[in-house]
Amino acid sequence: MKNYLFQGKERRMMPPHHPLAVSLTTDRGFRDGETLLSNRENNMADDKEAAEALIADTQKKIKDAFAVFDHEGNGTVDVREIGTIIRSLGCCPSEEELHEMLAEVEEEEPTGYIQFDKFLPMMTKVLIERKYRPQSEEIILRAFEVLDKNKNGYLTQEELTKYLTEEGEPFTQEEMEEMLSAAVDPEKNVILYKDFAALMTVEDY
Repeated sequence: MKNYLFQGKERRMMPPHHPLAVSLTTDRGFRDGETLLSNRENNMADDKEAAEALIADTQKKIKDAFAVFDHEGNGTVDVREIGTIIRSLGCCPSEEELHEMLAEVEEEEPTGYIQFDKFLPMMTKVLIERKYRPQSEEIILRAFEVLDKNKNGYLTQEELTKYLTEEGEPFTQEEMEEMLSAAVDPEKNVILYKDFAALMTVEDY
């Protein structure tokens, strides 16, 4: 068999003493090829193990978060708790996106409860694909500073409630109460938004 070296459109015969020709026509060349193939197979196996470990870890986090609200221990939670579960896992979907997620896991005839077996694959995909990631602490802080027109370093409950229920995509009453319970400083009774912005920066799953 003749060995050829291709350079552009010109085809030239490779000299028989060329190192590549020698390598291709000796046992050493075959051994090198087998070693390369073996290394690739090992790398693929390592990648597969890493992917399986990531999925297992992700699903454990989902299971633990779901279990907190599975009060009956029967693998279901109230549909109204799903938003809280999703946010506790580090995702911040909009209200419209949350409704789309719920539509994906609800029964054809809604029962008011979500089954874990349906929630798990949907949420695993969301976390693995890193959807609905929260904003960074810096961006959240800047948003609060825009609302703080007097540069006080804080917002009152009334101010924050007005902004979040009347502007943009309004919060529901339940969502507003949930946020205020975490945001309001118990001593000063205002939202110290620098501290709250840090609190809102959740763990990266």
